Order: sequence, then C-alpha cells, then structure tokens
Amino acid sequence: MLDNIMEVIHLSEKLKSELRHSWLSDGRQESVAEHTWRVSLMGMLISPYLEKEIDQLKLLKMIIIHDLVEAEAGDIPAFDTLNDDEAKLVKAKNEEQAILRIMELIGGEQGQEWYDLWHEFEDKQTYEAKVANALDKLEAQIQHNEADIKTWLPIEYDMSYMLGRHTSFSPVLTELKDLIEQEANTKIKRATRSGQK
Repeated sequence: MLDNIMEVIHLSEKLKSELRHSWLSDGRQESVAEHTWRVSLMGMLISPYLEKEIDQLKLLKMIIIHDLVEAEAGDIPAFDTLNDDEAKLVKAKNEEQAILRIMELIGGEQGQEWYDLWHEFEDKQTYEAKVANALDKLEAQIQHNEADIKTWLPIEYDMSYMLGRHTSFSPVLTELKDLIEQEANTKIKRATRSGQK
C-alpha cells in the first residue's frame, strides 16, 4: 500500500512544473501547485467569515484533490473551454480518467473518498463545493491582477467581470469578488491610460 501512496506523492510533484496560464508579479509563470497552495490559504482565511458553518477539512481536501488530477490530465485554462463544448467534453473525459487512476492507486475508503470529493467539487451543489469553486476562480483573478497586464489575453479583460456567477450564493464571497473586480478595473483603466491595452 505504501508503494501506491509513494506513487501518488511522486505524481503530485508534476504539479510543481505543470504551468498555468497565469503569471506572477515577478514575470515568472505560475505552477498548479502554487495556485492550489494559495486557494487553500484563502479557504482557511475566509472560513470564519462565511455566513454558514463550513467543514474546513472537507473544503481543503476538495481544493487539493481538485487540482491533483491536473498532474495526469494537464491544466486547461478556463478561456479554452468557455465557449467550446467539445473542449469541455475532452477535458471532462481526461480528468475523469485521472481521478479514476488516483482512486485506484490510493484504494480502499480513502480512494473512494477522494473520488467522491473530486466529483462533489465538479458538481458544485454542496456548500463546501460552491466555496471551493468560488475560491478557485477568485484566486485566478487575483493572480491576473498581480501580473503584468501585457500577459493578459483579450478575453481575460471580459472574464475579470464574470466572477459573480461563482460567488452569488454568498454575501461574503460577493464582497471579496467586488474587491478583486475593483483591482482588475483599476489595472485595466491604468493600462488604457498608458496605452498598454
């Protein structure tokens, strides 16, 4: 059994080099592992302020497991699937195969728990899943706001104002979303004035 656990640990190392579209404020491209770490931090920071009691351990597990499949399936930016149903299907299929492999490696009750938590995140029906999804999207926008605007694609200007559909269930997360959108708006206006956009 420990051999399989070691295999999952080695698999997770890929997340340190699996790059996202996001860029850091120092000009380096962000890894999936770095994104996951900060979404987890945000989960710990925001939990005491949410309107409803939340199972923080479940939230953190969901955040970490959600991105682990990208060690197998790779990271596909949201804008690549936004208006492309075929790309969404391919992404879903690849991720399902990845979580099945991870479940089989872990085995037993824990493997099943991870599989179920990954699907719970994807279904976005429970409170923990909604919060995890919202934080995942909010962190991505925070990172965009911190990066040089020259790294933004044209679609990302519009996506800066699409976060409300992920946070509307929670006044606290909506307030956080407003702060993040305000940062994006300031960055866009500044870039427009200086002719960068």
